Amino acid sequence: MTFQIDNADVEKVVLVAAQPRGSHPLLSMHESLAELTLLADTAGLSVAGQLTQNMTRIDPATYIGSGKVGEVVELLNETGAKTVIFDDELSPRHQRELSEILGINVKLLDRSALILDIFAQHARTREGALQVELAQYEYRLPRLTRQWTHLARQAGGGAARGGSGGVGVRGPGETQLEVDRREISKKITKLKEELEKVRQHRSLHRKQRQKSGVPLVALLGYTNAGKSTLLKALSGADIYIADQLFATLDPTTRRVELPSGRQVLFSDTVGFIQKLPPALIAAFRATLEEILEADVVLHMVDTTNPHVTAHIEAVEDILAEIEMPQVPRILVWNKIDAWGEQFLPPLPEDDRIYAAQVKISAQNHIGIEKLLQVVEEVCATSLPRRRLTIPYERGDLVAQLYELARVINRENTSEGVVLNVELPVYLLERFEVYGTHA
Repeated sequence: MTFQIDNADVEKVVLVAAQPRGSHPLLSMHESLAELTLLADTAGLSVAGQLTQNMTRIDPATYIGSGKVGEVVELLNETGAKTVIFDDELSPRHQRELSEILGINVKLLDRSALILDIFAQHARTREGALQVELAQYEYRLPRLTRQWTHLARQAGGGAARGGSGGVGVRGPGETQLEVDRREISKKITKLKEELEKVRQHRSLHRKQRQKSGVPLVALLGYTNAGKSTLLKALSGADIYIADQLFATLDPTTRRVELPSGRQVLFSDTVGFIQKLPPALIAAFRATLEEILEADVVLHMVDTTNPHVTAHIEAVEDILAEIEMPQVPRILVWNKIDAWGEQFLPPLPEDDRIYAAQVKISAQNHIGIEKLLQVVEEVCATSLPRRRLTIPYERGDLVAQLYELARVINRENTSEGVVLNVELPVYLLERFEVYGTHA
């Protein structure tokens, strides 16, 4: 048991982590608790105390057992904290039983609720707000109890759109939390319909991009790995960057020129984390589809993080969950300048999924040119080759090929301009009439 007294103006919380015997999580209980502490800090909370519990099995009623719950109550009394956050997702029964013991004046949350709250704070677009609100409702629907109604009165409603009320209560607001399950189900249905419209809009946008033939490179990785910093270094665009978990949620896409002059699109995506709430993954389907449509994936990792290997595995687990296609992946070791000359951490057992590995420092612009070269090489190896004969009067098509494809060589003949090129898949149909297999 550890605790500290903090600024009374900041919401104080007690963190609880437990690990059943025989479980094999990616991070140990204490490592996961340290990550939960970072999440609490990101949410603007002050951690007043922590409790851990090694147990033979999960208690069906209270998750950690009545004895440890008694210690939680003692720690709340000692620190003056009014909020308890569990490191794992609590079942509706655990929520109900623990709420009865802790009392209506104590806020009970779990890791999923905390992450949802952070997302509610950081959603800056209508799409992001819709996705977070849907995830919150789907999380809370099976957990509707007197406690949530109580929290709703504290929140005052509308917090997901900029209000306040403390961690775990941003989003749905008072009236929506007091309605019955049927009304909340209607709200979920409406949100899904709105998000489906967003998904269709994104789909049209992707089709337009595909017709243009510009390859898409998706930046993904564990939260705070440096994706936004890299996108800013590549494009020079003004992109929001903060040294905290989930600083950015909404996808940002920028056009970048490769060393050959070829144009590609780099898209920054939401950061991943272990124990990411399933409702959140489902709600962010439209955003994650950007990853699924990528031609190349840059999987960024924070080389300096002691748990980098576990982070890689957590990201790969989520990619498997969303059925990521087998597109080329590049593993990008970021913050290499802070790592010095030491060896890189060991890769997961199956490192064959990566077409290449690159060491960079996005913040200090180290290795950026090398990364762009590797991206170009990987794009080239994954593109079909064609030999095209373009009539001289279609100089516009020749210009398009130099901009959107990789021209290997060129020859001027009596029939026209003959180009050996590597074409993006989306350009094959457009140039089919002019070419043969190279």
